[in-house]
Amino acid sequence: MGHSLKILGRTSSINVRKVLWTCQELGIDYVREDWGIGYTPTQSAEFMALNPNAQVPVLIDDHGVLWESNTICRYLVGLYQRHDLLPAEPAPRARVEQWMDWQATELNPSWGYAFHALVRKNSDYQDPQRIQAGVQGWNAKMAILEQQLAKTQAYVAGDEFTLADILIGLSVHRWRMTPMEHPPFPSVAAYYERLSQHAGFKAFALDGHN
Repeated sequence: MGHSLKILGRTSSINVRKVLWTCQELGIDYVREDWGIGYTPTQSAEFMALNPNAQVPVLIDDHGVLWESNTICRYLVGLYQRHDLLPAEPAPRARVEQWMDWQATELNPSWGYAFHALVRKNSDYQDPQRIQAGVQGWNAKMAILEQQLAKTQAYVAGDEFTLADILIGLSVHRWRMTPMEHPPFPSVAAYYERLSQHAGFKAFALDGHN
């Protein structure tokens, strides 16, 4: 399938790396431009005309402009009809998408304060009590993932690797690499090792990213 694709966003963004890993799984060629922290500001009129939220990534292709990383990933998988990554049937698709949505609405918000404090060393995030509360909240969400992986003994939505594992896999890597207390979650550890065999995980998680 011929497809002209441009991705706007820096590789230090976990949300950009979701899209890049998805592209790798699909075998899609793309052009990427650095936008965001340390590069061209997303608050520029040029960028905000594409995404009024001033956030990366943004995808531009033959069909128009898209923003929101999970939506972009869904779109690409659907465009290339990779039903192994996102099933066509409603029930199995919903099981994948519930974990994608959980990653965006439950897991991601849980790390906000702790990650800014412990990794980015942001001076606005140095309240010890809030850091500790953030660590506890983040670990509580990871305990939910531990329970799910203990059931599947494989991937997030079941026996097979799906789009949900791209999103959650990058999040697991961020959790492991953050210097804080990590409960001994054996199923998460085994999951991490399984993901480490994927070329996309090696390229967009293990290669110096957080």
